[in-house]
Amino acid sequence: MKLYTGKIPTIAEETIRSLTADEDIEVGDAHEAQLDIEAILKEYVRLDRELTDKAKDTMEQRNLPYGQFGKLKRALAEEKQFALGEEATAWIANQILESFMASAHIEEVFADDVVLRKKVREVLRKHMQVDEELDQEVRNRIKNLEEGTQAWELEYKRAMEQIKRKHGLE
Repeated sequence: MKLYTGKIPTIAEETIRSLTADEDIEVGDAHEAQLDIEAILKEYVRLDRELTDKAKDTMEQRNLPYGQFGKLKRALAEEKQFALGEEATAWIANQILESFMASAHIEEVFADDVVLRKKVREVLRKHMQVDEELDQEVRNRIKNLEEGTQAWELEYKRAMEQIKRKHGLE
């Protein structure tokens, strides 16, 4: 699962709309509350990119094979108490719930944390699932190449960038 910057406003707007419609929260200024959530999501993307860059730099310095990237990035994420993959939705949801308690734009929180966390995670999952669909679309496009080869890796990256632009992501 991956959070794309192009999805951030949609996720924030849907989260606030859903929670206020279900009367789980009461907001003073919905737009400002949405901007609070957007800030959390943007920070997640920034930290994820920072970890990616650090992992790439470390691999280059240690002359490690590309196959070690995921393991190294996960280790760096654990050091920073940052979540990746499936755990990301829980981590982001917790950050959002904490912001509700501190935000001047959230007037009242009526629902329990468990209920809020579940609803926020559902919205996040719905929009972060896009990554798997993109991967399948790219793989269908480059199925004539052998996976794992340098040509496959280069073509995968190029095709992914094209498809992301086509769908308005990043």
